Amino acid sequence: MDILIDTHAHLDFPQYKKDLAQVLERARQAGVIAVLNAGTDLKSSLRSVELSVSYPAISAAVGIHPHGAAKAASGWLVQLEQLANHEKVLAIGEMGLDFYRNLSPRDCQEEVFRKQIRLAVQVNKPLIIHSRDAWTDTMRILKDEQLPDPPGVMHCFSGNRSWLDASLDLGFYISIAGPVTYPRSHDLRDLLRYIPEDRLLLETDAPYLSPQAYRSERNEPAYVKLTYERVALALDREPELLAKQVYLNAIRLFSDRLVD
Repeated sequence: MDILIDTHAHLDFPQYKKDLAQVLERARQAGVIAVLNAGTDLKSSLRSVELSVSYPAISAAVGIHPHGAAKAASGWLVQLEQLANHEKVLAIGEMGLDFYRNLSPRDCQEEVFRKQIRLAVQVNKPLIIHSRDAWTDTMRILKDEQLPDPPGVMHCFSGNRSWLDASLDLGFYISIAGPVTYPRSHDLRDLLRYIPEDRLLLETDAPYLSPQAYRSERNEPAYVKLTYERVALALDREPELLAKQVYLNAIRLFSDRLVD
C-alpha cells in the first residue's frame, strides 16, 4: 500500500515540535503520500498553512474547533476567510459541536459553527465536522444551512446506524480512525459494511486515538496503515484495493491538489 492518505491530523500541535521531519519520513516509508492537517483555532490554522507550504505532503484545513469557540478573537471570521483562500487549504474545519466537555457555551459553539459553514459555501470548500454528544443539534444545524457540494466529512465517526444514514443522506463522507482497531470496537467495525465504498475515508487524528498496537503512545500518520489493514480485514477486501478506493475518495472530496 503506497498510496495511503491520512485525511485528518494535527501535526501543528506541540507533540511534533521536536521531530516533525522524522514523523513525516516514517509516514513516507509506511506508504503515506498525503496528510490533511486540520486547524483548531486561528493560530493552529495559520500553522497548518505554514506546514503545507513547507512540506509538499501536507495540505491544510482551517477552522475553529468547538472547544475554542468562546475564545475566538474579534474579527476571527475575516482572518479565517483570508486563510481559507490559500491554495493549499482544501477544507474548512475542524468545526462543529462538543457537548461532552462543553469548553465553550453551547450557543457560542452554534454561532461559530454556522458562520464557518457559510464561509465554506462562500469559498466552495468542504466541511470537516466534529460532533461529540451533540448529534441532534449537529444535524439540525446542517439541515438548516446551505452546504458546500460535496458537503464534507464526518471526522472520526463513532455513531450508530441512524447517525450514519443521516450523514450519508446529506452527502457526507465518513472517516474512520484508530478506534476501529480496538478489541471492543465491534459495533464500529459492523458499521463499516453500511458505508458506501465511495464515501469512506481513513484518518489518524494524530496525536490522538492511536491504533491498538500503539495505544499508549503518541499517534502519527504512519500508523494510519494499521487502520487501513484493520478496515480491509473487516470488509474482507484486499488492503491494496481499499487503499486505492480511499485515495480516489479523498481526491474527489478535497481535490487532486491533496496529492500534488
